[in-house]
Amino acid sequence: MATTEQIFKIDRAMRQSLNQHTAKCIWLTGLSGSGKSTLANLLEQELHNSGKRTYILDGDNVRQYLNADLGFSDEDRTENIRRIAHVARLMVDAGIIVIVAFISPFAKDRQLARSLFAKDDFLEIYIEAPLEVCEQRDTKGLYAKARANELKNFTGIDSPYEAPSSPELTLNTTQLSPSELVKKTLKHFNFNS
Repeated sequence: MATTEQIFKIDRAMRQSLNQHTAKCIWLTGLSGSGKSTLANLLEQELHNSGKRTYILDGDNVRQYLNADLGFSDEDRTENIRRIAHVARLMVDAGIIVIVAFISPFAKDRQLARSLFAKDDFLEIYIEAPLEVCEQRDTKGLYAKARANELKNFTGIDSPYEAPSSPELTLNTTQLSPSELVKKTLKHFNFNS
C-alpha cells in the first residue's frame, strides 16, 4: 500500500522562529571509547545554557529501546543508522538541534544519513582517537571481550571502521580536553550567535 505524506500548517520555519535558532543534525562518529558521548553531553549542556533546544540520540541508549531488535551484523548496523537518521531528520524538522553520537562505522551509511538533510543541516564531526587509546579508556570492558573472542563484530577489532574522508570537523580527543573541544566546535559552527 502506497503512503502519502501529510502536510500540516505548522512547519519547520515556524518552529525555528519560535525556538529562535536554526535546527541542525550534529553527527558524531568515531570508535567506541573515542569520546562521542562525553562530547555530546558537554556540547548539549553548552547549547542548552545558551537557550537552544537540543536532544542527544546516543547509540547505547537507542539500542536499548528503538533498535533493541538489532544485532551487530553489517546489515543490522546499516539498519541501525538508517532508523536513527530518519529520527534525527524528524527532530530537525521539529526545530531542534539534535546531536547524534553513534559509532556509525560505514561511510555509505553516514552518506545515507547525510542525504536525508539539506546541505547545511548535517554536520559530521569525526571524533578521532587511536584504537589503543580507545582500548585504554574502555570502561565497559568491550575491547577486552572482543580481543578474547567473547564479543563478535566489534568495530575496530573484527569489524571495520571507515573514518570520514571529509567531515565538517575533526576533533582529536588526545590533543585537547573535552571542554576545549566543545569550545572549538561552538566556534567552528558559530553556535554562540
